[in-house]
Amino acid sequence: MTISVFDAARTLGYYSDWKLSNLQMQKILYLAHMVYMDKNSGEPLVDEDFQAWDYGPVLPSLYYKIKFFGNKPVKDIFYRNNILTDGPESEILKEAVKKFSNVNPGSLIALTHRESGAWDKNYVRGANIPIPNKEILAEYESI
Repeated sequence: MTISVFDAARTLGYYSDWKLSNLQMQKILYLAHMVYMDKNSGEPLVDEDFQAWDYGPVLPSLYYKIKFFGNKPVKDIFYRNNILTDGPESEILKEAVKKFSNVNPGSLIALTHRESGAWDKNYVRGANIPIPNKEILAEYESI
């Protein structure tokens, strides 16, 4: 089932004890989205398209909601959203936090900026182009 970007972000925050920065949240959510689509016949995890921004794949609505945290941990400002603790969406998000929350931001950028990956194929400096989910899935399948 596709979930809201903000439910996904709140769930990531919950599983990380609210220690993720904006950049980490974006990158971990992108990686979780890839895995989720692979396990669910291409169904997207979140209800918004990632865009190819200068620093990698970004969910614009999430970026604008949490950008004021800068590189500090994002706090729980998602009061109207759910924390998912059941189901495949929750499991993918929990596993992504477990696997990537201690990875430094530079390494997360490297993971999401793979040459010939979905971000790389769609990136044009300053253009913020949507990244098609089929290309995100193809990138995951090629790893």
